[in-house]
Order: sequence, then C-alpha cells, then structure tokens
Amino acid sequence: MTQISTTSRSNDFAIEVVDSAASEDVQGASSEAVGRITVGEFAETFRMDLSFWSVSDYRRSWKRALQVLADDEAAISCLISSITDPENSNFVFCWPLYRSGEDVYVQNSVVFLDELDSRFDAEEPWHFMRPRCTIDDDGNRISEWSTGMTELRLFLGSGREE
Repeated sequence: MTQISTTSRSNDFAIEVVDSAASEDVQGASSEAVGRITVGEFAETFRMDLSFWSVSDYRRSWKRALQVLADDEAAISCLISSITDPENSNFVFCWPLYRSGEDVYVQNSVVFLDELDSRFDAEEPWHFMRPRCTIDDDGNRISEWSTGMTELRLFLGSGREE
C-alpha cells in the first residue's frame, strides 16, 4: 500500500470489491477479498480481511462513510479497507476522506488502536480520524488524491457501493 508522494485531480471516484474469493481457509470459506479504490487517475487494489466483516459489511460501511461526507461541507470520514475484530487487533487499514466545501481529499492510513483515547467503533470509524495533515512528522509530504462531491454523489447514486 505504499505510494510515492503525489497529488492528483480528476473527476472519477469509486471503491468496490473486485474479487470476493481471493483466498480460502481450510474449510473452503473465503478469508479475504480484494477491493479497489479509484480517485481520478489513481487506482489501487487492497486486501480485505473477511474474518470480522463480510463483503456486504464493507460495502454498507462505505455507503455510510460517503453519506457522512454528503451531509456536512467540512466532514471527515473514512473508508475501511481491512478490519479484523478490534477487540483482538492492533490496527485498522482505511482511506480517510476530508471534505472542504465541494472538494474531497483522500489519503491512505493505518489506525493504531492502542493509540486511541477511546474504544474503536467500527460502525462509526470517522470519529477516530485525525484532522487532515499534508506533511508527516518527518517533514515528508503525505500522499493525497482529490476528487469532488459531484463525483462521490454520482458514485453513491450509481449503486456500485452496494
């Protein structure tokens, strides 16, 4: 999931499951899926752990996270890309979303659960996102991609997140 520091702007947005049977456990049940996020010209696939959430749980979470952005011009939200049981985990992988008016900035992040001030709520993960930063602690530019609310609304209306 490491990307070279970059900023891009285009008018496309999607997050979707591209393979829901990426690997199987001993009993033949799928233990992970593969998702893909597209923001403008940037696209990246990611592995989705299915031990805690099903594919439909991820999709439902994504829809709620995007609705948070639609409801507030200054919202912070996030799209969980992989989660295991927070009671027994150390981290959650996600794509934080920062809305500023009609602009939306997307970053890639890991939430370290032992660094949180309160118990992580997977149903409302946006409450655990830090404010948007574009420079990390070492002075390096944080990779970020931008899109607009028009594109997110089109995606929400397309039914592709379901």
